[in-house]
Amino acid sequence: METEQTSVPVSAAWLGGLGAVPFVGLAGALPWLAGGIKPLVVQALLAYGATILSFLGGVHWGLAIKTPPGDGLKARLVLSVMPSLVAWVALLAGAQPGLMLLALAIAAMLWVDLRATRLGHAPLWYPKLRLPLSAIVCSALMFGALA
Repeated sequence: METEQTSVPVSAAWLGGLGAVPFVGLAGALPWLAGGIKPLVVQALLAYGATILSFLGGVHWGLAIKTPPGDGLKARLVLSVMPSLVAWVALLAGAQPGLMLLALAIAAMLWVDLRATRLGHAPLWYPKLRLPLSAIVCSALMFGALA
């Protein structure tokens, strides 16, 4: 019997880390910006956050499609599309409320990911990737909202 990998695959760690760079870079630049460029950078942070939130929902769509019909498939599929809807609302809400909504939603998706792992729906290494990335992303989004 093969044991499931518990360490984060190197490619997932690298891609996850690189995916956090725009959050840190955009949010970190905000205090130093003024004039017309600042709203553009806030919009870029908002758009990138919405994209990543939608991606997190897509992860759950991918995990759910392995579920046999009638075994919670409908609920898992519905849950997997919710992040895209929340991301859309965040884009419509504008800068500060949108960034705060994204931070809250990404934190909520972390809870969903931890639960999915506990239930055996996600790989055991997934929380090791998501925990630090979520902390960085949520911090950057909140910093951006308050900058």
